Amino acid sequence: MMKKTDVNQTKEITDFKFYQQTQFMNIQNNLNKDFAELREKITFNITTYNERTKEDLFNFQNKLQNDLYAFQNKLYDNMIKLFDNLAKNVQDNIDKINERVDLRLNEGFAKTTQTFNNILERISKIDEAQKKIESLSNNIISLQDVLTDKKARGTFGEIQLKQILVSVFGENNPKIYELQKKLSNDRVVDAILHAPEPIGSICIDSKFPLENYRRMIDRNLPKEETDLAFRKFKADVKKHIDDIREKYIISNETADSAIMFIPAEAVFAEINANHEDLIMYAQNAKVWIASPTTLMFLLTTVQLILQNIERDKYSAIIHEELNRLGVEFKRYKERWDKLARNIDQVSEGVKSLHTTSTKIEKRFESIARVDLDKNKLNYYEENDDYFEEDENEKSST
Repeated sequence: MMKKTDVNQTKEITDFKFYQQTQFMNIQNNLNKDFAELREKITFNITTYNERTKEDLFNFQNKLQNDLYAFQNKLYDNMIKLFDNLAKNVQDNIDKINERVDLRLNEGFAKTTQTFNNILERISKIDEAQKKIESLSNNIISLQDVLTDKKARGTFGEIQLKQILVSVFGENNPKIYELQKKLSNDRVVDAILHAPEPIGSICIDSKFPLENYRRMIDRNLPKEETDLAFRKFKADVKKHIDDIREKYIISNETADSAIMFIPAEAVFAEINANHEDLIMYAQNAKVWIASPTTLMFLLTTVQLILQNIERDKYSAIIHEELNRLGVEFKRYKERWDKLARNIDQVSEGVKSLHTTSTKIEKRFESIARVDLDKNKLNYYEENDDYFEEDENEKSST
């Protein structure tokens, strides 16, 4: 029984395996068939897609070529138009430039001609100036000769001082300044300025320490000589300050200070820039150093002060005269008021006299017409007081 049962189970297993194999073979066959169909479909689709892609690509290429050709043609036409317009504009601008160039050339030729004529004229003026320069050179040589001589330098400074005084105060004005004034100590000062009190009369003396100044600034000289000239220049200036202090500051006659006039601005600038000790020395001596420029400023200031003093003096006189005029005007007003009252009285008398004359005129007219009827006579008799009134008015008048 066991063997039969085993045989049956083995058979069933064998049948089941066979069935499975059969089913597997069927499935495999079906899969192979499906894969083959799918491969054919995919191959077909790929072939179809490739053909369509080639066709689309060909169409796109043709369209792109057509569009590119159309764009090239349009671009060419636009470029042709652009170049035509550009050429026209360039030609127009060239024509305008040519016109302007011609105009500028004509103007330039005219200006060049004028400039050339001006150059010729200036050349002639330069020739004249050259002649004047030669004459001026001769004058400079003469001036150098003058400045070389000590006495001539003194005269030069005095003349320049006089010109400055004349330019500020006018010529021959002894109330304000005097030239070559002799003082009580028998010294003669180049000029004396009569400033207002409490300043008083200021003596101005011209000094020109030129020789050592020239040697001091001469760069061709060795340093030892320029240093020596420097010390001598300082000594010269101090000597001039001492001379002015001793000669031209006199108690109760002149101001307590004086002015040393240096006619050269360069010398004055040298003293102020490099010799502060000389400035202090002069201030202690009450001697003020002045150049032509600073002296002009000082004199102009004095002139303004004098003008203000003169104006104030006349203001006092005018004020006094106005007070006197006020008194006279008060008297005039009183007399005018009195005259006005008299005129009013005379006017009233004239009116009364006019009234009386009018009445008398009417009565004479009546007499002329011989109007002596009774009524008139009675009227006159009744109005005898008429003449009495007139007589009273006459007597009052």
